[in-house]
Amino acid sequence: MDTPTRQRHGRTLLSALTAALGAGALLVAMAPAAHADTRLHVIGGQDATEQYPFMVSLRDNQGTHGCGGALIDAEWVVTAGHCAAFRHPEQITARVGSNDRTAGGTEAAVSRIALHPGFSSGSSWAADIALLKLDRPVPQEPISIGPEAGGAGTPVRILGWGMTCDDAEECPPPADLQEVDSELVPADRCTDADAGSELCVEHPTEQAQACSGDSGGPLVRGGPGRWELVGATSRDGDDNAVCATGPGIWTDVTVYADWIERTVAG
Repeated sequence: MDTPTRQRHGRTLLSALTAALGAGALLVAMAPAAHADTRLHVIGGQDATEQYPFMVSLRDNQGTHGCGGALIDAEWVVTAGHCAAFRHPEQITARVGSNDRTAGGTEAAVSRIALHPGFSSGSSWAADIALLKLDRPVPQEPISIGPEAGGAGTPVRILGWGMTCDDAEECPPPADLQEVDSELVPADRCTDADAGSELCVEHPTEQAQACSGDSGGPLVRGGPGRWELVGATSRDGDDNAVCATGPGIWTDVTVYADWIERTVAG
């Protein structure tokens, strides 16, 4: 996985993927906001070492992967706001619970998009989170949202299907889910990260990070059988346009737990 989208005023991980695959590949359905930078993919990771039943691939109507997501209820997926903004529900489909984004799991349509009312993108990122309601319940086990993300030094795991190197021709988005273990670092390590609602993540020793195609995907903590959702991949955390050269920014999903609970209940 490569680095998530860059600066708060920079790119999301979805925009880079769109550029890499061609403007028509993801269609309007999964295209990012005008000023978003989508260079997010997992770089420096490995094939998933276990099954993640809560993992979701969000695709356009042609089945092209655009973003990740996490199943948090039998009918609800949490993802990044920039993955859902300016889209209609019928333009997005979901594959739930398969480590292979091209097969397996459960396929479902999206019946409703709930974008956080505070979402903004472009020159000032805020509340980069959205909920997608599926058109029917799915049998996969959802992931619970953690009570808090934790402080600097907390071990976390990044999951996604983003590119595995910075060259889209050499390293197209993988079919197999990728994972990389990393850790939370102080918010001031990331460019323009909001310490109250965002998480800054950086591998302590290696160039390993999220990038194009990882947008919206889950950041988890815990371990097998006890994973908790703490973040949704948002954007790059430095000013370098090359993936995996610095920290990345994730929306702190735990901060939005009350909004998520109200939306799902309503």
